[in-house]
Amino acid sequence: MGGLATAMRPAEMSDSWRMAEIHASGFTHAWDRFEMERMLLDGHVADVQVSQALIGEVVTGFAISRVVAGEAELLTIALDPETRGRGLAKPLLAQHAQNVRRAGGEVLFLEVAEDNEPALALYRGLGFRELGRRKAYYPGEPGSKRRDALTMQADLSGLDPTPRYR
Repeated sequence: MGGLATAMRPAEMSDSWRMAEIHASGFTHAWDRFEMERMLLDGHVADVQVSQALIGEVVTGFAISRVVAGEAELLTIALDPETRGRGLAKPLLAQHAQNVRRAGGEVLFLEVAEDNEPALALYRGLGFRELGRRKAYYPGEPGSKRRDALTMQADLSGLDPTPRYR
């Protein structure tokens, strides 16, 4: 996937298997296809990042959030291992935040492992600020201690909630 041109679109049920595959590549306790489908059916804001392949689109990443009463929670964001480190997470999350705003979210919360430096850099670069710490929240690798989670928040109220039609 050399010079990768990507676009965003809402996730579809047919993306659930690929989303589960990507999630499994980055998380120890990954969600399967059925969990992805449940979130899509439940009306979560779910966006996929796609790249053009020789035939059709290839899902290279995704983000899922839930929105309740003006508050949103980023449940997960994941990129295909071949596309990590290429600067694709920032536009994915920025567009996803815009879509969360359009769905009624005024603030976006998340939690992240304290030692996940790439994710922390991404979130801080997009204006998230640290709210607190959950001690020993994440399991460590076998034989190692549990890791703290940092809770973070971004204010979305300044984003335009007007839907855009192409």
